[in-house]
Parts: sequence; C-alpha cells; structure tokens
Amino acid sequence: MTQDILDLSDEILDGKSNLPMTGLLLNQPHELHEIGDGLAVVLAFGNVMPVRTGNTLTLVDTGNIFQAPANHGLVKNWSDAPLEVAVFTHGHVDHAMGMGPWDAEADAAGRPRARVVAHEAILPRFERYALTAGWNGIINQRQFSIPGLTWPTEYRTPDETYRSDLVVEAGGSLIELHHARGETDDHTWVFLPEQKVLYPGDLFIWCVPNAGNPQKVQRYAKDWAVALRDMAAKDAELFVPSHGLPIRGADRIRTALVDTAALLESLHDQTVELMNQGCSLNDVIHTVEIPADLLDKPYLTPIYDEPEFIVRNVWRFYGGWHDGNPAHLKPARDPDLAREIASLAGGPQALAERAAALLPAGDRRIAAHLAEFAFRAAPDDRKVNRIRAEVFTACQEDATSLMAKGIYGAAVRESREVEASGR
Repeated sequence: MTQDILDLSDEILDGKSNLPMTGLLLNQPHELHEIGDGLAVVLAFGNVMPVRTGNTLTLVDTGNIFQAPANHGLVKNWSDAPLEVAVFTHGHVDHAMGMGPWDAEADAAGRPRARVVAHEAILPRFERYALTAGWNGIINQRQFSIPGLTWPTEYRTPDETYRSDLVVEAGGSLIELHHARGETDDHTWVFLPEQKVLYPGDLFIWCVPNAGNPQKVQRYAKDWAVALRDMAAKDAELFVPSHGLPIRGADRIRTALVDTAALLESLHDQTVELMNQGCSLNDVIHTVEIPADLLDKPYLTPIYDEPEFIVRNVWRFYGGWHDGNPAHLKPARDPDLAREIASLAGGPQALAERAAALLPAGDRRIAAHLAEFAFRAAPDDRKVNRIRAEVFTACQEDATSLMAKGIYGAAVRESREVEASGR
C-alpha cells in the first residue's frame, strides 16, 4: 500500500494526475497505509498517524468521534502494540475526539491510559466549545451542509500541556512538538528528528489554508506563514498532513511549504498596506491582488477556504469589526432597510426580478444583494423566494470553496422551503 499513495502524491505534485482535490480531502477511502518503517497513516476526514516507537505506539491526531472505533481497528490491525502517547495537533473535533476506544482498551487490559499531549491553549478551546455548543452546531450544519448536526460538549483533556516547544520520549524515540498560531491558537506541529518526518497538522491541507473561515474565530495568517517557513527549515524527507496525502522528498516538501507561506504573506502584506492607507474593508477586498501563479499549484486550490476570506481575517486581526462604512456603525434592522429599498425600487418583487435579470450577465454579487433585500422585505413571498433560490443557486455553482457553497446552499434551502410551503 505504501507505493500507492506516495506515488499518487508524486503524480499530483508533478502535474501527472488530475484527481479533484475536493474528493481527495472530503471523500477519502477509510483505510490505513504504511508509508515507511514503523510509519502509517489512516486516511479519513481528519487523518490519524500512528508511529511504532519501540514496543509501543504514538498517535499524531486521533480523528473524529464518528470514525473512532474504525480508526482504532485499522491501527490495531497494523500493530497490536499498546498506545503510549497521543498528540493532539489542535482541538478541532476532527482531530481530538478519537481517544475513547484507546482509553477503553487500556482500562480493559488493566494498564495505564496513553498520555495525551497538546498545547495549553486547547483547554480554553474546549471550554469555549462547551459554552457555545449550540452556535457551533448551527454554523457547522451550514458549513458542511449536514442538517441536525450537534456539537459535543465533553472532551478528552490532555494529560500534559506545553507552551512553546516540548520534546516527548516514546518507545525510546524523541518527538518534537512546536507551537504555532495558524488555523487555531493551540496548534502543534510535530517533527521526528531521527526519521526526519514532519506532521504539520492543519497548517497544510492540500488547498488554500483555512485562514479566513467566515463563521469561525480568528485565524493568524502572519504567524502561520512563519510556522510554514520554520517547518521548511527542518528539511524533512516525509511530510504527513492531517488532511490529504503524505508528501515525500525534501525538495517537494520544502516547495509546498514555502509556496503556502508566500500566499499567506502576500495576502497579509497587501491587506496591511491598504489598511495603512486608510482604505475601507470593501476597498481592501476588491483591491488585493490574488497571486494567480500560486493558486495554480495543486496544493493551493481554493476548494475549502478562499483568499478573499483570508483578507477579511487579516482585517479583523488588526482593525476590529468596523469596516470603514459609517452607515454600518449602527445599522438599521435588516428588514427595515430592505423594506425601504424595496419601496424605492417599486416593491420586493421588482427587486427580485432585477436580481434575476442580472444573472445572465454573471453579476452574482449585485444580484445576491438585491435578492436578499427582496427576501428581507417580504420573507413569505413565494415569487421572491423562488428568485432568491435561483440567485443563490447560481452563486453556489460559481463558488469554488466549501465555505461559500455551504452558506449559499443554506439560503437556497431556506427559500425552497418557503416556496414549497405555499405561504
């Protein structure tokens, strides 16, 4: 199995495979692949990376709660060694929710549970998740188009935390842990110096970095770029991200890391320069130039997040929530503003019809504004909802990122339900 996924990774990087990245990241066959001596990866939504260290196992990430029993079984079929250490690269639920079967196995065998290690900021993350479980359920239903998704409120807390850097010994081997703010403030990247293997967690995910998620908390583009360059300096020979395929070869690994850093640096630096000139957020969004040569890389396609959203997150980091438009400082209620605009336009249906008329010309952004004004002014109007659904279906089809598709898709479902209700 080793040759299969490493060869596939080589082919993608060398431009010899057109495998869609969306399928690569979201529809992985759930299976374990051995990728080196004592090294394996379970490809899943949130990879699990076992390392055989002496007579014990170490896990880098433990996966999500739904696949936890299957992940455990795949690893045990590969090695029946007991688990000694598990590293959470960060507290996202697709990475830090798989310890249940491992703890149960240790309890049944009468031996100590594995030691879980993570950055200290993971503890307030888990507390925040429990506090805002309802909100997280709602936004992840929307982001991933999973109706009824509920958010967990109980978490396996680490047995050991660290602040900056930590070296852990497991089975006679050394494991370096390094903290970096990036997708999260509690992120850890892992390096095995003896084997020259690098585990970036979600600091590399085979697409545009998740540094701008519209519905989630602050991301850290500048710190993220620094971490990518720090990893590149390790000259690793094997690179195993927590999403997507492993990459082999020091040159390939270094290039992928440096290119990703360059994209983040470009978006960050352009945004800050425009902010220093006093530009509004709207001006910044429409002025920043996206480096097209970098987006052409097979590991930087905007299929999950988008450069435009990263720009917004850089603005939020430095500039707060006010976007520079004084009317947005103390905004009117959306329905009140929508009714006023609809009245000027000749009614909600006139607004909706104008939105529909803009679609053939491809002006999705203006059409979306008008369709949403019409909906807010007349949320029960079937014709308005039919057109709104058509507009946001077009937006969804044009969008490249899962983030945008999820938000547009939620609007489509909302309007289709009203249209079908006959109200």
